[in-house]
Amino acid sequence: MLTINPIRWGKQYKSLEFQEVYHFETGEPIAKIGQVNGGMVQMDMRKADNARKALRSLSATELVERCKKAAHLFEHESLPLGDGIQTVDDFIHQQSASTGLPEHMCRKNMQKNCFVLSNIDRILDALTRGLDLEIFSRGYGEEGRNVTVSYQCQSPVLGAVLPNNSPGVHTLWLPAVPLQVGLVLKPGSQEPWTPYRMISAFVEAGIPAEAFSLYPGGHDVGTTLLSKCEKAMIFGSAQTVQQYAGNPRVQPHGPGFSKIVFGEDLVDSWEDYIDVMVESVLVNSGRGCINCSGIWAPRHTKKIAEALAERLGPVDVTSPQDPHAALAAFTNVQMAKGTWSMVQQDLAESGVTDMTASYGERMIEKERCAYLRPMVVHAANAQKGVAMKEYMFPFVSVVECTQKEMIKAMGQTLICTAITDDANWIDELTNCTHIDRLNIGPIPTTKLNWLQPHEGNLIDFLFRSRAYQIAPTRVAASV
Repeated sequence: MLTINPIRWGKQYKSLEFQEVYHFETGEPIAKIGQVNGGMVQMDMRKADNARKALRSLSATELVERCKKAAHLFEHESLPLGDGIQTVDDFIHQQSASTGLPEHMCRKNMQKNCFVLSNIDRILDALTRGLDLEIFSRGYGEEGRNVTVSYQCQSPVLGAVLPNNSPGVHTLWLPAVPLQVGLVLKPGSQEPWTPYRMISAFVEAGIPAEAFSLYPGGHDVGTTLLSKCEKAMIFGSAQTVQQYAGNPRVQPHGPGFSKIVFGEDLVDSWEDYIDVMVESVLVNSGRGCINCSGIWAPRHTKKIAEALAERLGPVDVTSPQDPHAALAAFTNVQMAKGTWSMVQQDLAESGVTDMTASYGERMIEKERCAYLRPMVVHAANAQKGVAMKEYMFPFVSVVECTQKEMIKAMGQTLICTAITDDANWIDELTNCTHIDRLNIGPIPTTKLNWLQPHEGNLIDFLFRSRAYQIAPTRVAASV
């Protein structure tokens, strides 16, 4: 069995305590992962400045090229992992076995992470609006208007408390490395595979190992990481997001409540967009914040819900090795039961109808895991509680709401796909402050453009723009 150790500034640490990771179907142990506590994180953070110093020993251009090399290694080569070597197939099998994701979904998420790293120069060019990366390295430089601009790094490292539900979120912290910001990561207990393999790829590509720390452990590790890193991310529930709302040190990522909304002008042609709706709900087994959890329309909502149920209701459980598997397992049966209990409470409300009820049982319980099959629920109006719900499986509410009331009623929305040609309504949606990403036209909520920021621009989070002037005599002397 593989033994995976914590990494403290590039060096493996032999823990006295371990947590085993098990195969969700067979119960077979896959690996044992060394654990640390919050006290160790607190002690190690005294050396955080060395992580940025190590990365600044290489130019931003060199780091970009090594990141591209790391992308190739990550996706195609065998890499060191703990006390062993991990092949690409090992990675796919292990990730699927511990998270419940079908193997083809693991491979797609791997390719998504690789795409971001392979195109890191283009992505950084977009995030920085074309500024020379040396400006971020040096702290100042010429913007091109004969004006000196300055971006001051606010933290030598980026911390992240990582989730278990979907490996795709790791794209959010990857750009820190070519920006010469170290990484302090708490891997998810069920999904340590991506951060460990990515750090291994970085090191094999020639990026200084002392820029990286990985701290598997309990809740105290995450709490300490968030309190001791000047800048950090956390992935969690709506309560987690609320807890850190307004904290400039922490960027919280929670449920997306992503939606597809129909305008009065195009709702009568809803059948033309059924494929967009199905894809938005079902991709990656509905586990992402970018999956659509609500479809809002001024009319035809019962028909829309029926048509979606006809497509999604029959989707059933298959083997994780099935290349067409659409559903991921809940590796914790109690979590599945708890989720199902909350769904049943939603269905008990008057005016809420389960449109998938006739397509068989929704919860499939097995010996060591459980599945929740896709659900389509109709809500007679936006006041129904289910209209604002999001779950970790393919679940969508079809909500009837007038166009006039829709923007105000829909609430916080990570991604909104608006199916309308109404210029005035498009203008209202564009100016709506509780929509983060806006798609005009039939674009699936799950289709991202990586040249645009996702849930906040990492540049704005890690760097502070400030005034910076150099006296003419000093400029002349430096030439």
